[in-house]
Amino acid sequence: MIEQTASSFRINSILDASNDIKLSNEAFEKWRQYIYSNCGIYFQDNKKYLLESRLQKRIKFLGLDSFEQYLFHVQKQNGNKDEQKYLYEAITINETFFFRNQPQLEALISKVIPELIAHKNKTGNKTIRIWSAASSSGEEAYSVAMIIDDLIKPMYPGYNFEIIGTDLSQAVINTAKSGLYKEYSVRQTPSYYLKKYFRITDNSYQISEKILSMVKFKILNLYDDLAMKAMINYDIIFCANVLIYFDMKSKIKVVSHLYNSLNQKGYLFIGYSETLHGISKAFQVISFPKTIGYKKE
Repeated sequence: MIEQTASSFRINSILDASNDIKLSNEAFEKWRQYIYSNCGIYFQDNKKYLLESRLQKRIKFLGLDSFEQYLFHVQKQNGNKDEQKYLYEAITINETFFFRNQPQLEALISKVIPELIAHKNKTGNKTIRIWSAASSSGEEAYSVAMIIDDLIKPMYPGYNFEIIGTDLSQAVINTAKSGLYKEYSVRQTPSYYLKKYFRITDNSYQISEKILSMVKFKILNLYDDLAMKAMINYDIIFCANVLIYFDMKSKIKVVSHLYNSLNQKGYLFIGYSETLHGISKAFQVISFPKTIGYKKE
């Protein structure tokens, strides 16, 4: 009986796979141009299969017959905004966890915030504004909030800290706003912070109301010129693992946006495997233990 069930499962899997619609080269080019023009993400030729597999589920769910039909569905009425949300969720990867980049967080505590506060003491501005520009489901932004509440606020009680997280995907923004996570997300969280800032129930981890209230989240397309004009006066920007999705032209555009969003003396932090070499000469490269930051002078 078990063998028969396993055999049936294999046969059904093969039949399901054979029913998958294929992404032609012509349709791939149309999709590639549409995605690129709307959010700057560029799918190389060797990523055709990846795009095909990610869009197939949505096409099946909508009961459509082809990638061309789905493209028309997304494009209709000058851009189907609701469907674009599903599209962006399909084409982006949202893999993150709390305290993922500890060297950057240590730089924040030991050097960046004290330096910014010393500068702001001269101007009378008592607010530090921090932006997690690719926040995914919010772990990075909340990690910063916990560190600020635990370590920074007691040292600088007269200062306000504003933290915002943005992402292209509505689904991950919803998760971030809920503050509810599974064990995978907290696997590198210090036990001290788990006890102090989380309520643990049924293998779920709920962030405390105190930390939830410190962070605001919203949808944002970093490639959108108009939307980015409103993102100004930030002192620290985290934008990890975003540039890897872009070609050189898009990287230059996005980094220019981020530069304009920073205050003078502000810092930009990007991912481990990313660099601004060949993209921008506008920043001063600052070395920290096990990481680097890009400073706007």
